[in-house]
Amino acid sequence: MSRSAAAACPSSAVAADDLDRAVQLAVAVLHTAPPTGWDGTAGSLEWDCWETVEHLSDDLFAYAVQLGPRRPPLEGNVPFVWQSRRPGGPANAVHADRAAGPAGLLQVLEASGALLVAMVRTASPQVRAHHVFGVSDPEGFAAMGALETLVHTHDLAVGLGLDWNPPADVCARVLARLFPDVQEAAAPWPTLLWATGRAELPGRPRRTAWRWYGNVQE
Repeated sequence: MSRSAAAACPSSAVAADDLDRAVQLAVAVLHTAPPTGWDGTAGSLEWDCWETVEHLSDDLFAYAVQLGPRRPPLEGNVPFVWQSRRPGGPANAVHADRAAGPAGLLQVLEASGALLVAMVRTASPQVRAHHVFGVSDPEGFAAMGALETLVHTHDLAVGLGLDWNPPADVCARVLARLFPDVQEAAAPWPTLLWATGRAELPGRPRRTAWRWYGNVQE
C-alpha cells in the first residue's frame, strides 16, 4: 500500500488508544530502571534522565491544554509559564517533586499522558489548535504526543540501559501522520528513529536537522 493510500485508510489514523498504549508501555519499561541511573544523560540529549521525563510529561501536558479552551488558540500557546530550573535544562511548566523519587516522577508522566488521552478522546475532530509545526487537530496532537513518548523513551532507554522496542503499528501510524515526506526504507521503528535524527539507515546518513508536519490535511 502506498503512503497516500495508507493515509486515506481510517486504520492509519493515530487514535487516543495509540497514545495511551505508548505512554503505558513507556511507564512500564521506565519502572525497571536502576534507581541510581536518573542523573545520567539521556541518550544524545543534553538533559539528564530525570529532566527528560519531566520534559516528556510537559510535552503531553502542553498538548492537552492546547485543546482545552472552548476556542483553542490558533496563533500561540496557552500562556502557562515555562521555565528551566538550570541553565541548559528544559523549560517546563511541569516539574516533578524530587522527594517523590522515580516512582513519583513516572506518576507525573502517566498523569500527563492521561490528560492528553482524555482530551483527544473528548475533543471534536473539527477542533484546531496552534502548534509551532502547524495548526493541528486532536489526531495530530495524539500523534505528536505518541512521537514524543516513543523517541524520548528511546533516549531514556539508552541512558538507563533498558530495552525499548515499541509496537510497529503505532510507529507506522505516527510516521504516516507526521512525516508524510519519509518513505519507509526499513521497519517503522528504525525509520522513525532515522526521521527524528536518532539513527542511521542503510543508504541514509543520520539526519542533523528534522521536523514533523502537524498540519491537518483538509
